[in-house]
Amino acid sequence: MTAIIETTIGKPYARSSERKVILASSLGTVFEWYDFYLYGSLAAIISAQFFSGVNETAGFVFALLAFAAGFAIRPFGALFFGRYGDMIGRKYTFLATIVLMGLSTFLVGILPSYESWGIAAPALLIALRIVQGLALGGEYGGAAIYVAEHAPEGRRGFHTAWIQTTATLGFLLSLIVILVVRTGLGEEAFASWGWRVPFLFSICLLAISVWIRLSLNESPLFLKMKAEGKTSKAPLTETFASASNVKLILIALFGIVAGQAVIWYTGQFYALFFLTQTLKVDSVTASLFIGFALVAGTPLILFFGWLSDRIGRKPILVAGFLLSVVFYFPLFSQLTIAVNPKLAAAIQSSPVVVVADPETCSFQFNPVGTSAFTSSCDIIKSFLAKASVNYSNKEAAPGDTAHVLVGDRRIDGFEARGLDPATAKARSQVFGKQLGELLASVGYPTKADPHEMSFGRIMLVLICLVTLVAMVYGPLAATLVELFPTRIRYTAMSLPYHLGNGWLGGFLPTTAFAIVAATGNIYYGLWYPVVIATLSLVVAIFFLPETAKNRLSD
Repeated sequence: MTAIIETTIGKPYARSSERKVILASSLGTVFEWYDFYLYGSLAAIISAQFFSGVNETAGFVFALLAFAAGFAIRPFGALFFGRYGDMIGRKYTFLATIVLMGLSTFLVGILPSYESWGIAAPALLIALRIVQGLALGGEYGGAAIYVAEHAPEGRRGFHTAWIQTTATLGFLLSLIVILVVRTGLGEEAFASWGWRVPFLFSICLLAISVWIRLSLNESPLFLKMKAEGKTSKAPLTETFASASNVKLILIALFGIVAGQAVIWYTGQFYALFFLTQTLKVDSVTASLFIGFALVAGTPLILFFGWLSDRIGRKPILVAGFLLSVVFYFPLFSQLTIAVNPKLAAAIQSSPVVVVADPETCSFQFNPVGTSAFTSSCDIIKSFLAKASVNYSNKEAAPGDTAHVLVGDRRIDGFEARGLDPATAKARSQVFGKQLGELLASVGYPTKADPHEMSFGRIMLVLICLVTLVAMVYGPLAATLVELFPTRIRYTAMSLPYHLGNGWLGGFLPTTAFAIVAATGNIYYGLWYPVVIATLSLVVAIFFLPETAKNRLSD
């Protein structure tokens, strides 16, 4: 006999329908995150395909810009689709978002390269990324609300935690598909044309998602509100004209989502970036490390969602923020020792000093790819940061050309300002070769040695990072849904989520690299998530109400 439970509006609700709602909403959202994260995982190859008309470094930055465009536009998608979700319903709004996302991803797979279409190719690529960002801005809120408004009282944390697994599972799915295609075709074929296969595969996922979502019914709370004539006629006005609603949005942004966003991106994206770019692990091995950690850690998202139904949302969120602030530096330090012990030893035994006029040293934050760092100081620091070399800074006389000291050895930098591109490139190659040979001679490795890796310790650290993600991400959807009234819930909860994750989280790798290059410490990029998580910790402790007992129908 089918078990019967009571919904939030007091009508019988079969567990089979309950499972269908969770499965349909979660599966579609997994596919949508898969589409979105494909681009970030293939940024280097996309740079070569669509930005080949510019130099390699600028092309990679422009490729990252297109990735960031998908993040920056997400809050606008939250407002656009949130408005329609509050006016016409949850079901059809998040059905529209997945169609836009799936078609945009498929079109990337058939888009001609720069070599074929010239400047039109990157322009269309960025346009498709913007459409993806708009669609994602409307997807998460719709899926989370749809599940929460179907869930019985006392189980919303667990039910919505399934939606919380989708971003991680979508990221994992993208890594798996890329890895299978890459190893199956070989690196040369994959770089030439095989990279398109994961994008083209998205059309199959889109078909499955649309078929499933068309079989769903509208949210019972929205239908009840619509039948009573209580739907909002102007959700944006109602949301932002009320001081109490704006206060809740600010609490949601700074007391929940800001900290959650940087912890999520640090535990997954920045961990992958740190493994490949800082610790010099090859991309396949690094992806496997992260993939195994995600498989092991994702069930914890469900656990913390379930736990939040029993002890409340706020204690778990606060604990996640606090533990991240305390343990990020020790965890990443242990990761370095476990992955690349030679690098860890070289950092301790072979101090490097950059001697430069501070006035010539820039903060190398370049999210739009338009800045040119041509001073001798910037050239040296950029090379050292990319080589994962810790260094200290020493002030030189004003106007002096910067130089670098490795022990008692000195290598002078050069000023690229005023040089033609060919000469600057040649000088840069000579400088890089000299400094690279010197660093290698004192023990700095060019890549991590798999035979020296401590795989058990690596997985322990990565699972710890994923556990911190689960603590702040598991209860997130339920908390955001419960903060806001039904009439404006789609609009009000989507905006802070995508402001935090799209802006604060999406630009974390760029900002962290700039901090590392400026300070000379490979761990100092972690100050970005630590400071923001500290802000969320304070705001949550003093201003975030406990929402677990809130009734959604109130």
